[in-house]
Amino acid sequence: MKSSIYRDNEVAGCPIPPKCEIIEIRLSELRQIFNRMDPSPFQEKDLDPRAEEFIVGWAREVSRNAPLALSVHLDRTEGLREEAALLRKSIKEFFSNRALVSRRKLRHLFRVGRTSLIVGLAFLAACVVAGDLIAKAMSGNRLGEILRESLLIGGWVAMWRPPEIFLYNWWPIRDEARLYDRLGAMPVWIACPSGQR
Repeated sequence: MKSSIYRDNEVAGCPIPPKCEIIEIRLSELRQIFNRMDPSPFQEKDLDPRAEEFIVGWAREVSRNAPLALSVHLDRTEGLREEAALLRKSIKEFFSNRALVSRRKLRHLFRVGRTSLIVGLAFLAACVVAGDLIAKAMSGNRLGEILRESLLIGGWVAMWRPPEIFLYNWWPIRDEARLYDRLGAMPVWIACPSGQR
């Protein structure tokens, strides 16, 4: 796959290490990769949502351990070397920010999980105590036992959220942050037909 990048192309950017999974994008102009609505300077611009979706989607399909690289194929060569450095900086900053946002989301989720655990345990304890009091007050009465069991079930149902967070919900967010780290660290290469120079 790597040979197709070098053959008959003028290239600029970071060298692509061997055994990289190369994400390839073809554009007529480099500005197509950026969000047109973003007024930020070139190196601080957000990626176009479709470009981001394409890059992230491609990266999700490859092995988690494979190093990634981005190869952008342009139809023209003017300013190629300068743009390669700016594009690399933009990609690094964009995905580093995405990783930071994912980690904030993860910290928030764990905060919610801890709060949910405290609230759930307090509610469960209150349900157990209330159920015992009702059962004691209505001893020998079948209704008292039903109310006690209902409160106990209600208390355990209130505990569903903390296990869901701590067992299942955090994995995808952590994986997303790791993927963004990999994308932020990937070398960026711009290639264009050498006949265009």
